[in-house]
Amino acid sequence: MKKKLNGVVPAPPVLASPGAERSEAERSEVERSAAPGEAKTAPDPEVLAKAQRRQFTADYKKRILAEADSASEPGAIGAMLRREGLYSSHLTHWRQQRDLGLVAHRRGLKPKHDPLFEEVRKLKQQNRQLTERLAQAELIIDVQKKVSLLLGIPLAAVGSDGSNS
Repeated sequence: MKKKLNGVVPAPPVLASPGAERSEAERSEVERSAAPGEAKTAPDPEVLAKAQRRQFTADYKKRILAEADSASEPGAIGAMLRREGLYSSHLTHWRQQRDLGLVAHRRGLKPKHDPLFEEVRKLKQQNRQLTERLAQAELIIDVQKKVSLLLGIPLAAVGSDGSNS
């Protein structure tokens, strides 16, 4: 008869042989991320002082998405995500990126790009050039007035409608 502890029969102990292989979920990061056929090295057991965000290349994302899209068996995607150490939100986000062209985006504040910025810059430059030309033309007109006064040449009066009177 089995002994009961607090009225509950304890579960039989599971004995694993010393050479038993680990399941897919227990594999190390190096074993998960290594491509088939590549040499595998043991990870450094030292814990890093500061966590570092993982970065995935566009090729890796495309490979994982192709593998997920070709999965036909129930649970195949979940097994692949566990094997690679990914979340389903990665697939969702990467699919959105793929639909937009899988362009790498920089994190942080985006530069404020105004579509009218270039046009405004050109118009300001043109305005500055025209202001300089107007100042030069006014200077020339003032010199002409002074010369005509010195030489005694009467200037034609210009009316408000722009015609000579």
